[in-house]
Amino acid sequence: MSPKSVLEFIHDQQLEFNNLDIISTALIHPSYAQEHSLVTNNQRLEFLGDAILDFIVAEYLYLNYGNKPEGDLTQIRAKVVCEKALVQIGMEIDIGKYLLLGRGEDKSGGRKRKSIIADTMEAVIGAIYLDQGMDGARSFVLRYLQPLIDATAQGDYQDHKSRLQEYVQSVSRTNVHYRIISESGPAHARHFVAGVFFKDKILASGQGKSKKEAEQSAAAQALENGFRLE
Repeated sequence: MSPKSVLEFIHDQQLEFNNLDIISTALIHPSYAQEHSLVTNNQRLEFLGDAILDFIVAEYLYLNYGNKPEGDLTQIRAKVVCEKALVQIGMEIDIGKYLLLGRGEDKSGGRKRKSIIADTMEAVIGAIYLDQGMDGARSFVLRYLQPLIDATAQGDYQDHKSRLQEYVQSVSRTNVHYRIISESGPAHARHFVAGVFFKDKILASGQGKSKKEAEQSAAAQALENGFRLE
């Protein structure tokens, strides 16, 4: 499958760009850059976009939820700024069809791989920021994330590890602990599997692109599955 062009992406997302090279770079996966001996790929933009996304969500929460303390705002932000939310946006706009991927990555289903979709969305946010400033980046992010931010702020946003810890401590003096079971992937796209244990017995496992995300996933899985403490 041939990817759609950068101009089609800009048109489809109703964006404006002064410098097409910036958004073009955001859609270049490292596998494509390596295969075609390109100097640049979207990793640096991904780094920038991650920070911009974090700021936009934090700013929105600060300005719109003045009744919530810092701890609550931190937990809400953590639940919103995650791979799952980025993948949701990426799937909604079908970002995969605009990506430039190496042949092997393309054949193995890279256009629908969650980690690639999430990383590309961060790169796109970084590109919009560089070309259109914070106002442009804010407009794009909130177009898709504002409903999720508001729903999270008004719902159950306590992090899974805290919920699991509170439950365990209510019935036992021994707390759960976490252990990284495995880690794989290149430096720019690490993949972690974490286990949550009680007295060295595994309760559940989870995965993510950071150790913290994998641990949260493991705690969520334990809460969802139910478990017995022995």
